[in-house]
Amino acid sequence: MARKFLVYADGGSRGNPGAAAFGAVVLENGKVVEEISRAIGTATNNVAEYSALVAALQAVHRLDPEASVEVRMDSKLVVEQMSGRWQIKHPDMRGLAADARSAHPASLVSYTWVAREENKEADRLVNLALDGEVEESSAPIRRNYLMERLLSDEVPTTIYLIRHGETPLTPFKKFSGTGPLDPELTEEGNRQARLVAEEIAKLRPEVLITSPLNRAQQTAHYISEKTGLTPKIDSIWVEGSFGLWDGLTIYEVAEKFPQEYELWLSSASIAPPGGESYEECMARARAGMESLLVDFPGKRVALVTHNGMIKTSIAAAMSTHAESIFNVDVSPCSITIISIWPSDGLIAVRSVNERGHLRS
Repeated sequence: MARKFLVYADGGSRGNPGAAAFGAVVLENGKVVEEISRAIGTATNNVAEYSALVAALQAVHRLDPEASVEVRMDSKLVVEQMSGRWQIKHPDMRGLAADARSAHPASLVSYTWVAREENKEADRLVNLALDGEVEESSAPIRRNYLMERLLSDEVPTTIYLIRHGETPLTPFKKFSGTGPLDPELTEEGNRQARLVAEEIAKLRPEVLITSPLNRAQQTAHYISEKTGLTPKIDSIWVEGSFGLWDGLTIYEVAEKFPQEYELWLSSASIAPPGGESYEECMARARAGMESLLVDFPGKRVALVTHNGMIKTSIAAAMSTHAESIFNVDVSPCSITIISIWPSDGLIAVRSVNERGHLRS
């Protein structure tokens, strides 16, 4: 009878890129048969996560080359890409994905996304490796990679993240995701969109991308008129789904779904009923930024998207947990600027929630 293994794997970087490590736990019949904890020098979070997967599958193959294995990771990016549902555009990630497929027969491997709380053992092993590297040499953590990029001649991909203008739901703080309401801009929202279009035109973007939702496309239309750029629709930048909460105020949700609402407030891994968690949105944001880096290296990209996607993009860029979005404000038609350097994927947040242009 064929053996079955369960793998929990994780990777992390203190600096992104910075001192990086990965950890993995291999279980059989509920018992730990192997633990892996390894520092890998300077790398990004994504490289560390993929490295964890490769090492875990290599371990399984050594134990039994014919065994089936379920891989559980809290990296939505790795799970979706290895499952074939998301494209792998970054060349480094394509190479690591190929290594993972060759480590153990792909037909014997399945992938499951789990919340970070369910991946604590692998995360613990990551931190053990990172702390061990700190004891050996703290230089990789203290080194200022951003300063090196700012002083270099390399031109980053710069993303101008623009939240759409006000809709009828905005003043009432109603949940507005991907539901059937799909509201359009109000008169005030159109005014905001005209003003942000004038500001974005000054930044001379070379590419214009928009979420497919009405409010984003309408905002992008004004930017198109001012810049002459044709908007490209990309569904990866659609707002997160709020499921049954779409169109309700936070007070209505708290009254009708008290337990679910409390859980949602406590963790970014919790999704509204029938909706999407902020951790899942953050994984989409990572994949979206990776795609922009590969498709438009060194270009200036104007991107019209949504509150949740901008907040999770900031969290991804800062290498923080998704819960940090609860401490960020993103106003309608504000501008947030993120730069990514093509050579190593270093990400820098340049500004957040710029609103000076809306005072006109």
